[in-house]
Amino acid sequence: MTWQSNYEMWKNFSDLDTNLAKELEELQGDEEALADAFYQPLAFGTAGMRGVIGAGINRMNRYTVRQASEGLAELIMSYGQDAIDRGVVIAYDSRHYSPEFALEAALTLANHGIKAYVFESLRPTPELSFAVRELGTFAGIMITASHNPPEYNGYKVYGQDGGQMPPKDADALTQYVQAVANPLTVSVADQDQALAQGLLEFIGEAIDKKYLAAMESVTIDPDLIQSVGNEVKIVYTPLHGTGQMLVESALEQAGFTETIYVAEQKEPDADFSTVKSPNPEEAEAFNVAETYGEKYQADILIATDPDADRMGASVRLPDGSYQVITGNQIAALMTYYILKTKADKDNLPEHGVILKSIVSSELPAVIAASFDIETIDVLTGFKFIAEQIKRFEADHSHEFLFGFEESYGYLVEAFVRDKDAVQATLLLAELAAYYKAQGKTVYDGLIELFETYGYYKEATIAVKKPGQAGAQEIQQLMADLREQPLTEIAGVPVEKREDYQTLQRHFANGDQEDMTFAQANVLKYYLTDKTWIAIRPSGTEPKIKFYIGANDSSQEAVDKKLAAFQAAIEELSQ
Repeated sequence: MTWQSNYEMWKNFSDLDTNLAKELEELQGDEEALADAFYQPLAFGTAGMRGVIGAGINRMNRYTVRQASEGLAELIMSYGQDAIDRGVVIAYDSRHYSPEFALEAALTLANHGIKAYVFESLRPTPELSFAVRELGTFAGIMITASHNPPEYNGYKVYGQDGGQMPPKDADALTQYVQAVANPLTVSVADQDQALAQGLLEFIGEAIDKKYLAAMESVTIDPDLIQSVGNEVKIVYTPLHGTGQMLVESALEQAGFTETIYVAEQKEPDADFSTVKSPNPEEAEAFNVAETYGEKYQADILIATDPDADRMGASVRLPDGSYQVITGNQIAALMTYYILKTKADKDNLPEHGVILKSIVSSELPAVIAASFDIETIDVLTGFKFIAEQIKRFEADHSHEFLFGFEESYGYLVEAFVRDKDAVQATLLLAELAAYYKAQGKTVYDGLIELFETYGYYKEATIAVKKPGQAGAQEIQQLMADLREQPLTEIAGVPVEKREDYQTLQRHFANGDQEDMTFAQANVLKYYLTDKTWIAIRPSGTEPKIKFYIGANDSSQEAVDKKLAAFQAAIEELSQ
């Protein structure tokens, strides 16, 4: 169907949601905006679907939520009565319409006799993952748009292992969703009837307690925390999201008694009114926290994104100011601390493994190798880390020690199967205590890693290309790069390139070999100076991302090298 016919269907629907009908009236005559809202359905990517809230099939609204849930119901029913009986658990964050979307999903499932456990109030994504495993449900739904701007919301689907739905089921789900002829006519159950029939159940405190009990396993050295935990000054902000209650409880439970909470950002706020973006990757997100840090002379500032799956940090510098460190740097520090502490306790497993995405830093892998620990690369998307953990449990080939993505996602213990900012906050607090006990800062620890293993630096260039035209531009750029592969970047020859769509590895001498990854629309180049560059269209946002990883013998040298590659990539992406 054309966007015009989709638009007419919505415009003429007699029972259309009042707010959405009003929006369509306001958009009347704006063909560019209407085309963008109706030219295609929201797509499922590495983390489900995500989009701007509003009217249209390419927007987040009650009808697209019902359509996704109808597709999920069909998938569940295809697995038989056992899957139906196990049901689905649903959580939601602090965004606009999150509670309403959660209930729409639940009542769509209930209409098919599928039970939904819905959290009574907002909860973080990692607790949703935990609840899937704890309750033994067939699937989970998280209503969130992660760290996107306030006009966004989203819908993430989790499989029965608590990880984001793996490719096979995600593909089947997408087909079921696309098969829904008209999202406007999807039926939902009556809430009171669903409650009376046991198809809707609200949950909360009991799961919180079990999640926090599991959190005790994250602490590696309780004696360390007992000795200096009350000396470590932490400033924490949930950036108006879901993290406050569980992070506060986890830190206090572990023994960190000197945590200062950012009062202006403790409460949920769908507009994220004190920040330009609720993204702990960005230095501006720490502006308010820094005022607290300076007042209390805090050792470290920690922020979590709205659904508390990502965590960022700002560390105290020698002059008393603060510097936001990257997700890769946090992962390097965590890798070193986990392995060093376990090695000192003679508790490092023989077949331990670190898991990371293909676009993440190589520094943690170098650190792991120094402890004779293997690192395995996976595709972008934490579900691929979860898949590896599940495989290790089945074949006992490795023992999971740590998993991370450069985009500020970390997992320490596998009772959750997605990135967990609550776990990450607790581990980072312990890491701060480790350096505090030595009279050092976390920044000192990072510099020590660089001096020991080399200066590594990474950058991500995200180029936004919105709308239908933007999607076509991204598609064309990837096609051009495959048809005419780059042989050098910034004057440095390409040694080999990997195409994760064709699953072929190509060498400069003409040789090639097969790759054993799942398929993904990603290209990765390895250059002769050990720099790597990856190119990946986002699965959930209208952008294409360029990742660069470089290393050298000094900070000045690696800065200079990275700047040259950034300039070359920016020229390429025009």
